[in-house]
Amino acid sequence: MYSSIIVAVDVAQIDRAESILLKASALSSPDGRITLVNVIEEVPGYLTIEIPDDLMMTARTDSETRLRALRDRVGVNAGIEIRNGSPAREILTAAEANNADLIIIASHKPDLSNYFIGATADRVVRHAKCSVLVDR
Repeated sequence: MYSSIIVAVDVAQIDRAESILLKASALSSPDGRITLVNVIEEVPGYLTIEIPDDLMMTARTDSETRLRALRDRVGVNAGIEIRNGSPAREILTAAEANNADLIIIASHKPDLSNYFIGATADRVVRHAKCSVLVDR
C-alpha cells in the first residue's frame, strides 16, 4: 500500500484517467493521499501574440472543472493540482513536493520516436525518485 500517490491526468484524455484513479484508490493505504495532477503546457513566446489573453486562465479553469467532475464521478477523495510548464518536469516536481511513493500515469499509443511508452511517461519513468505505474 502507498501513502502518497500522484495520478497524472491529461484532461484531453479524461476517459483514461478514470481507470488510473481507480487503480490509485485500490493501491492507496487507508490513510493515504491521492493527488490528481494536470499540467498545462506553456505557450512559446513567439505564439503569445496570436492567442487570446485569457487562454491560460480558461485552460486552468477547464482543467480544474474536469478533474473535480472525475473525482466526484469515481468517488475518490483526492486533491487537485494544476501546474504550468513541461508535463514530465511538473509531474516529477509534484511528486517530490507531495513526498509521493508512487506516480501513476497513462501512456498513449507510441509512435516511432517513443516506441515503448509515451514521451511524457518515458521521461517520468526515467527520472522519478519513486515507483511509477504506467497504464496502457
